[in-house]
Amino acid sequence: MSNQRRHRILMVSDFYYPNFGGVENHIYYLSQCLLTLGHKVVVMTHAYGNRSGVRHVTGGLKVYYVPWVPFIMQNTFPTLYGTLPIIRTILVREKISLVHGHQAFSTLCNEALMHARTMGYKVVFTDHSLYGFADVGSIHMNKVLQFTLADVSQAICVSHTSKENTVLRSGLPPEKVFVIPNAVDTAMFKPAAERLSSDEIIIVVISRLVYRKGADLLVEVIPGVCRLFPNVRFIIGGDGPKRVRLEEMREKHSLQDRVDMLGAVPHAKVQSVLISGHIFLNSSLTEAFCIAILEAASCGLLTVSTRVGGVPEVLPDDMIVLAEPDPDDMVQAIAKAIQILPQIDPQNMHLRMKKLYSWHDVAKRTEIVYDRALKCSDQNLLERLSRYLTCGSWAGKLFCLVMIIDYLLWHLLQLWKPDAHIEEVPDITYGQQEERPSNFD
Repeated sequence: MSNQRRHRILMVSDFYYPNFGGVENHIYYLSQCLLTLGHKVVVMTHAYGNRSGVRHVTGGLKVYYVPWVPFIMQNTFPTLYGTLPIIRTILVREKISLVHGHQAFSTLCNEALMHARTMGYKVVFTDHSLYGFADVGSIHMNKVLQFTLADVSQAICVSHTSKENTVLRSGLPPEKVFVIPNAVDTAMFKPAAERLSSDEIIIVVISRLVYRKGADLLVEVIPGVCRLFPNVRFIIGGDGPKRVRLEEMREKHSLQDRVDMLGAVPHAKVQSVLISGHIFLNSSLTEAFCIAILEAASCGLLTVSTRVGGVPEVLPDDMIVLAEPDPDDMVQAIAKAIQILPQIDPQNMHLRMKKLYSWHDVAKRTEIVYDRALKCSDQNLLERLSRYLTCGSWAGKLFCLVMIIDYLLWHLLQLWKPDAHIEEVPDITYGQQEERPSNFD
């Protein structure tokens, strides 16, 4: 690789390895592909247990596990200004040119974007979730997002539905929001070498067992399917507060021999669980994209999913059967999937997924967004404050006050410890012989 780096990117989110999920996978695979394209990428997240400090992972990716413990749902406690000194140090040490934050409800992401704009850095934000407009939690999060994105350079959403949702929630001009879908590592998610027997139909569910993922829906769907199809068996991977309800359902309907509860499944073992089934069932009540569907399709499984959020955009019609988030409609969708199952060729489906979704393609499209962001004109504090004033009659004034204090604290830090006194980290060039990540195509 050439010593000349094109961009120096800091990825920031509370959600990263060793935790597993859509956001974590997205940041990891995107970072690895950006490294292969010649960019310098550094990840900043909070500490996970004993995993604290600076780590180097596959492909030379550097990760700062900042020594803050998660407060709730893997999010750090919001401090507004407490993260400013360490974020400033990382930005200067790593000679960062652009900050890329992920996930709207990541405290670390929101604070990093705020501080980066104060220091004059260009910022990009990727939204991975959908939110409503009526409940108290959504109203609060939408106001936080409006503040965070008031001065963002560019934004990315993982589906067109997600873009519409983000634009409505944040008030961002639609021309500043790009749609770049997730992808799947098809080298990791491959079908079984031999086609499974159709004497017994196995339906796989791998999901967090929480309300948002439709665990309550599963409680009503599974007994109905088992009554209609004596040769159907379910494998459920995942854990969460709704697991108790599923276990009670299994006891109530005497389905212990037809519903296997695996508990939490490590990401490295997801593929081995998927290839043991014929159909993948997704019962989510809200989804911006759903990477789990891609992983299942790449393993050759026919998908049955609720028609919510960005899910209808993910797969071609012949790879997925959609249903309303209603027990009866889902049972009918599963019955339809069982009928068309003999027409499904897992190997052919896998080859189609390789052409449809590629992390290298995601990285190249993200490069275009970075280029657009870096070409945005620089603005002084007064010009930036005018954007925050548009966030509401009282909220706009409050946001302006927050940013003025942040600006003053930044200058105090510069007086106390000038940028010249922060030691810069030399770039490490990896030769051809160095280990590189697996093929993400």
